[in-house]
Amino acid sequence: MRIARLFAEQMVEHRNRLAGKAEDARAAQHAFADAHKKVLEHRDAHEKATKATTAEWSGRSADGFARRAKKVDSALSTTAAAAAKGATIVKGTAETLDGGHTAVVKLIDEYTTAAAKVLDAGIAVGQRAALLRAVGQVVELVRDYTNETAKQVATVHTRLEDAAKELRALEKSVEHDGYADPRRQHAGTKPAESHKPSKPDMPKPGKHKEITQIAATQLGYREGANNANKYGPQAAWCSSFATWVWRRGGVNIPLYPFTGDVFTWGRGKGLAYTSLKAARPGDVLLFGTGPQNTRTSTHIGIVEKVDGGTVTLIEGNSGPHTDSVVRRTHPLSSSIFYGGVHPS
Repeated sequence: MRIARLFAEQMVEHRNRLAGKAEDARAAQHAFADAHKKVLEHRDAHEKATKATTAEWSGRSADGFARRAKKVDSALSTTAAAAAKGATIVKGTAETLDGGHTAVVKLIDEYTTAAAKVLDAGIAVGQRAALLRAVGQVVELVRDYTNETAKQVATVHTRLEDAAKELRALEKSVEHDGYADPRRQHAGTKPAESHKPSKPDMPKPGKHKEITQIAATQLGYREGANNANKYGPQAAWCSSFATWVWRRGGVNIPLYPFTGDVFTWGRGKGLAYTSLKAARPGDVLLFGTGPQNTRTSTHIGIVEKVDGGTVTLIEGNSGPHTDSVVRRTHPLSSSIFYGGVHPS
C-alpha cells in the first residue's frame, strides 16, 4: 500500500490544492453575510434619524436635506444587496471546492486499492518479469487517475474564475460615493488615516496562549460518519483541526489536511525545528519520521504543556476510537516526533 501511494504524488498535490481554499471561501461567505446585516441596520438607523430630523422642518433646505438623505439610503440598500449576493456567490464556490476535494480523495482511494492489488499479485509470483509487469500496470493506473484528478482541479478552477468575474461585476454595481466604498471620500473630506497592517503570519505576544485556549474549547468534539468533521474536508482530520485552530489564533496558514504540509509550510517560513527542546505551548508537533520526506508524517497535535521529558498535546482525530478531539500526554522523544513548528 505504501509503495502504491508513493506513485500518487501528483494526485495528492491536487487534493491539497483544493483543501484549504474551501475554508477561506466559507470565511468570505460569513464576512459578506455579516456586512449585509450591518449595512441594513445602518440604513434603517439613518432612515429613522432622517424622519426625526425633518418631522418639524419645512422649506427648500429641508427638501434638499431629504433628497441627500434618500440618496444615502439608496446607496446603503445597493451595498447591502451586493453583500447578500456576494455571500451567495462565495457559498457556491465553497460547495464546489468541497465537492472537488471529496471527488479527488475518492479517486486516490480507488487508485490506491487497485495499485496495491496489482503490486501484491506481482510480489506473490515473485519473479522479476511479473514485478515489472505489475509496476507497468501501476504506471498506467497513475496516468489514468492523475488525469481524472487533474480534471477535477480544472473544473474547480473554472468555477473560481467564474465566481471572480461575478464578484468583479458585483463590485461595479455598488455606487462608489464614499458611503458604499470607504476607499473613496466625498470632495473636501479628509481621507482617513491609514495604518500599516501587522504581518498576518506573525501573531502578537499572547497568541500562543490563545491558540491553546482555542484548542481546549474543542475537547470532546467527535466526528460524524465517514470522517465528516467541521474543521475541513471529509477525510482524516488531525491536520485540518490543528490548522483550523491556528488560523483562529491569528496564524496566516492554509487549512492543510495532510500533516507533512504543515512542516513544509513551517520550513518555508523559518519556523520548523527538529530539536524537540524547542517545543513550547501553541506549537504543533509532527508524529512519524522525517523531515527528509514528510510523506511519512502520520499525525499532528497542538502543544498545550511541556513538562521536562513529557509533552501534553491537544489532538484531533484521536482518542480511543480515533474520532475525537482529546488531550494526550507523550514522552518528548524523537522516536515519536520528527519535529515541530512554531506559529511565530
